[in-house]
Parts: sequence; C-alpha cells; structure tokens
Amino acid sequence: MSITPTRKTEVIDEYKTHDGDTGSPEVQVAVLTERIKNLTEHFKKHKKDHNSRRGLLMLVGQRKRILKYLQGKDIGRYRTLIGRLGIRG
Repeated sequence: MSITPTRKTEVIDEYKTHDGDTGSPEVQVAVLTERIKNLTEHFKKHKKDHNSRRGLLMLVGQRKRILKYLQGKDIGRYRTLIGRLGIRG
C-alpha cells in the first residue's frame, strides 16, 4: 500500500525542478499520485477496507489543494504537470 523509499526517490528524481528539490509542488503531487495509485490497486483486492479508503480520500484532497495552488501560481507548470502525470481528464 505504501510507497517504497526507492520508488519515492525515483519519483522525486523524475519530477524535481532543480538539484536537491524535494518539496516543490510538482514533486509533492507526483509522490501523492504514486501513493494514490498504490491504494487504488489495494482496493481492487480489498473492497471493504474502509479505513484505508478514508486515507485515500484525504490524499486525493491534499493533491487537489496543491494542484489548485499551482494552478493559481503558474498555469504553465500546472498544465505540464497534469499532462506528465496523466490526471484530470
């Protein structure tokens, strides 16, 4: 269910905007998206795991807030990010 440290490092390396970047909106959204994908796969097998489903909804809400921030801050970066991640559409 959770993201492994090696996979998290791979995602950070793929979406970082500069060296040492671990907290930009792009990285945060990419890591949250990876966690959401893992939980979605988990629910295909465990349909009645309602406690984890609440966690999934919280992650989706957090990702939505960060994307809304990025959309207001720089629409070009927002569109590039959602295109790379394949979300919103």
